[in-house]
Amino acid sequence: MTKLTVIAGPTAVGKGTVVRHILASHPEVNLSISATTRKPRPGEIDGVHYFFVSEERFDEMVANNELLEYAVVHKTHRYGTPRKPVVEAIASNEQIILEIDLQGARLVKTAMPEANLIFIAPPSWEELGRRLAERGTETAEQIAVRLDTAKAEMAAQGEFDHVVINEDVAKCAQQVLELMQA
Repeated sequence: MTKLTVIAGPTAVGKGTVVRHILASHPEVNLSISATTRKPRPGEIDGVHYFFVSEERFDEMVANNELLEYAVVHKTHRYGTPRKPVVEAIASNEQIILEIDLQGARLVKTAMPEANLIFIAPPSWEELGRRLAERGTETAEQIAVRLDTAKAEMAAQGEFDHVVINEDVAKCAQQVLELMQA
């Protein structure tokens, strides 16, 4: 059983929803909390959903090799995975999930080849666009940027160990969990 699972996929595919579903029913699975330079969305809590940091603090984290991976996402903000909690979880024989973007998944696979990479795909391109629009968290311009990014992400799914289609959250979460435990 691989202790490190990377979950990635295009924007609005439901990665976070699938991961939350797994965490709610499997307390033995831990989620790595990413650092980001973006501002919190309504309801997001620092240290729970993300570590919200300044550009300067993010630069320090990069310079001090505190991040396992990091990238600019959607041409706007930086995101990264703090290295220490991941290394500690693996050393403690705990299962840990990283919910990150394509760039980050590639970097983690290079740094930790034993990582299990799972791509969450939408049932269709149209459904992905509908989900993104229904979130109501982005402007039309931001949605266009995210959909451009999503095209590149969808084209890269062959780089992953597994692809799971998120048509139904519970079914998708179960498939991901089975792949984590294989």
